[in-house]
Amino acid sequence: MIFQSPGAVAFELGPFTIHWYGILIAIAFIVALLICCHVAKEKNENPDNFTDLATYVLIFAIIGARLYYVIFNFSDYENDIISIFKIWQGGLAIHGGIIGGLIAGFVFTKVKKLSFPKYCDITCLGLIIGQAIGRWGNFFNSEAFGTPADLPWKLYIPPDKRPAEFLYDSYFHPTFLYESLWNFIVFFILYFALRKPLNKYNGALFFCYMGLYSLGRFFIEGLRTDSLMVFNLFRTAQVISILFIVISAISLFFILRKNKNSNISSN
Repeated sequence: MIFQSPGAVAFELGPFTIHWYGILIAIAFIVALLICCHVAKEKNENPDNFTDLATYVLIFAIIGARLYYVIFNFSDYENDIISIFKIWQGGLAIHGGIIGGLIAGFVFTKVKKLSFPKYCDITCLGLIIGQAIGRWGNFFNSEAFGTPADLPWKLYIPPDKRPAEFLYDSYFHPTFLYESLWNFIVFFILYFALRKPLNKYNGALFFCYMGLYSLGRFFIEGLRTDSLMVFNLFRTAQVISILFIVISAISLFFILRKNKNSNISSN
């Protein structure tokens, strides 16, 4: 048995070509929404709000993910601007998606006069499980793999998908799989270990998500062969991951301290 992609195309329906990447994004979206609606009920929030919010978040997340990728990889698109819109071919950066989704969520909650931190706490549970599922789109596209590897779970990459410097290497680290597994672990930590203890600290669960996800992403990114770069010196995802970890740690400190001081004052 060779661990390799069966191809990017799932099936063809007349003139339409259905790609695995699109199918997985749709599945990730549905699962994430179901989880958000379930948790919303626990927090006495209207699940219908998340059905409305999900559409805006999805649109802005895809736009943000694509723009982020294109900005840091513009040389691949400057001679073929139309290919920027071909998202089924891959090229969505999750950090850009998170930023785009946060913008949509912030505007939505402000217009609806809802608690943005509380909605972030609920949404992050759906987001991390959606990321775990969506990463498999990279598998079918034979992308987002790591350096050459000779492991039982090594991933075969076709010659036309390999970087020039690894043209004669056949097997690579399946970094998409590493990140998918890490995201599932983060989901279980957030949902089963932290969700209830942090229930009264609005925003705390979201920053735990941001920090935990970024911690795993930092190390996994070091194995990637297709990383976006800053000034051709630093891996963009690693720089952003460090920034997110720092922001998360500082934010959690102030959230927990604020609530501790509030409890002391009330006593």
